[in-house]
Amino acid sequence: MAEKHYFACANSAKGFQNMFDLNLQGLKKIFILKGGPGTGKSTLMKKVGKIYADKDYDVEYIHCSSDPDSLDGVIVRELSVGIVDGTAPHVIEPKTAGAIEEYVNLGTAWDIELLENKTDEIQAVQKQISECYPKAYETFAAALKIHDEWEHIYIENMDFEKADKLTERVCDTLLGDCEKQDGGVTRHRFFGGSTPNGAMDYVVNITENCKKRYFIKGRPGSGKSTMLKKILRKAEDLGLEVEVYHCGFDPNSLDMILIPKLEWCIFDSTAPHEYEPSREGDSVIDMYAELIKPNTDEQYEQKLNAIKKRYKETVATGTSYLKKAKELHDVLEQYYIAATDYSIIEKTTSDVVERIAEREKRGR
Repeated sequence: MAEKHYFACANSAKGFQNMFDLNLQGLKKIFILKGGPGTGKSTLMKKVGKIYADKDYDVEYIHCSSDPDSLDGVIVRELSVGIVDGTAPHVIEPKTAGAIEEYVNLGTAWDIELLENKTDEIQAVQKQISECYPKAYETFAAALKIHDEWEHIYIENMDFEKADKLTERVCDTLLGDCEKQDGGVTRHRFFGGSTPNGAMDYVVNITENCKKRYFIKGRPGSGKSTMLKKILRKAEDLGLEVEVYHCGFDPNSLDMILIPKLEWCIFDSTAPHEYEPSREGDSVIDMYAELIKPNTDEQYEQKLNAIKKRYKETVATGTSYLKKAKELHDVLEQYYIAATDYSIIEKTTSDVVERIAEREKRGR
């Protein structure tokens, strides 16, 4: 049994990013939860996840990037079943309504009259929340431009011929003995991202079953993502099942490639997700030592320090908007918690659990 934790959505420098569909592909039954904040969506998913984790099934927990303690989804692939939060901002529309996707409306547990009496207050809080996210994304976009300045220094001092040769060697080490096959699936997701509490990740959890872990060290612009993209293309050409983890701050960049069948992963192990080798099978690929002109850090130290300072301050400002949105969301939840009959939620939860148990008995 293994539990895997990750994000399928991100609050990024490119705005809100949603990769839900890429992780739900192939499931035969998807329960789409509808209902306001505080109506038990995450609790329902956690309950189902625990039931099947306790039964030694592999369970995937998709966390909410705006509140990592809450779930956006839970998947039990052995049963081909998923349960997802289908409310904004990750609205999920059925593609095969009824046959695969099915709505579960937790709004039936509301005291509508009580909510109607709080309309003005609810709308006021919703308006404040809606103003926070664009400010966060705009600020993160500004931070990304500063990061580009940071990258430029190392790009100007990188040996691209050596970079190509290093990538070829790494690809050969990882995939040189693989034979081409059919039916490989690529799943795109995030192992971490920007949250109201700052940057966080699930690297330790995601990589715990990998017998070989390759830690890419380096600096911004030293070719880490480019290497990962080339490895991805080769893995896909070979028809392998691939887990691709994008950067939660800049989704156009990759942070990790993981091949479950081959039991290895290779990932960007620099801040804010900096890890060091800690067990047998871990190794380091140092892009700075291999590719960047010696003493670049020292030569540009003053300029780099100024860039880092501006970058950290700008990211912190963006994070403050996410924190404010979370605080307001907690206020909004209280209106719905007060208006929710949780005995109805418990009945709905039991119904979903029973439906999944029936599929389990049928071997589906």
